[in-house]
Amino acid sequence: MKIAVAKEIDPSEPRVAVSPDTVKKFRALGAEVVIEPGAGMRSGMPDSDFTAVGATVAPDALQGADIIIKVRRPEASELGRYRRGAVVIAIMDPYGNDAALKAMADAGISAFAMELMPRITRAQVMDVLSSQANLAGYRAVIEGAAAFGRAFPMMMTAAGTVPAAKLFVMGVGVAGLQAIATARRLGAIVTATDVRPATKEQVESLGAKFLAVEDEEFRNAQTAGGYAKEMSREYQAKQAALTAEHIKKQDVVITTALIPGRPAPRLVSAAMVASMRPGSVLVDLAVERGGNVEGAEAGKVVEVGGVKIVGYTNVAGRVAASASSLYARNLYSFIETLVDKNTKELAVNWDDELVKATALTRDGAVIHPGFQPKA
Repeated sequence: MKIAVAKEIDPSEPRVAVSPDTVKKFRALGAEVVIEPGAGMRSGMPDSDFTAVGATVAPDALQGADIIIKVRRPEASELGRYRRGAVVIAIMDPYGNDAALKAMADAGISAFAMELMPRITRAQVMDVLSSQANLAGYRAVIEGAAAFGRAFPMMMTAAGTVPAAKLFVMGVGVAGLQAIATARRLGAIVTATDVRPATKEQVESLGAKFLAVEDEEFRNAQTAGGYAKEMSREYQAKQAALTAEHIKKQDVVITTALIPGRPAPRLVSAAMVASMRPGSVLVDLAVERGGNVEGAEAGKVVEVGGVKIVGYTNVAGRVAASASSLYARNLYSFIETLVDKNTKELAVNWDDELVKATALTRDGAVIHPGFQPKA
């Protein structure tokens, strides 16, 4: 069984899909691991780190590979280098990308989307959304602190007292919880909001204050899978009024709200941005899906009336070494389920719930029920 690690061709992607630790684990599974030259360099993992643990580094690494692992979905220019029938595993970003899915199907590969992994106990160690969101939440606070012109913690000095920064987190998923924890460690006064009632206890357990309109709709605002439901216009208006008043007093606001398969909900209007004090900062972690903050621009820091709106993309990738190590472990844990332990060969069980949830293409067709072409 040959596992190949592709070097990311997107210049904005510094992560890599393997680590020296997972190379050793793959070899213990009986696999040959071949890596394209320089694949890990931008994550602080030179080729020598991989060869030291038994991997081969070669320009033709992808040739004849049974499994190809990547960070991002392969582009059309890459697909011609893959063997028909190869298993290709990556963060596929399938929503709204029908042409890319068709290209993978036409290339004859079996494509698996790591971000579609079901949220069940067995798959926790494979949950790439959580591993990367955790780091994005941490990094969002670091970016906010860097853009903010004052210290985060209260400081009492002979020259006077520096007040603690006020930080508000909007959206309390994995990224939001890590943002709260990081901001608290840095000494900020933290508040947070989310439409899911279960998050209130989590927020308060981290020493932050919870802010929400707690009516009947709020009490039923979570799907069985643990995601936020889309709220009614009436609730959104009430929550927006409460938020607008709160935002005026905040120094840093971090927004993390995403709904799978849909544009990011607009949480912060231009009027709210205008109400904030000059020198305040907004960090929009949903900018790649349209943004939670009106005026946010993907890949840029814009300034509106003295307020900075940070719209960095691939925020987890800004902590590339840690992000790569966690993603590599997610991948290994999934691939381990695809390998026959006795023969040490690839043996995909197409009836496995993990496979059914993540498989996008097979035998020249798009097979995932959520992404099949519309008749």
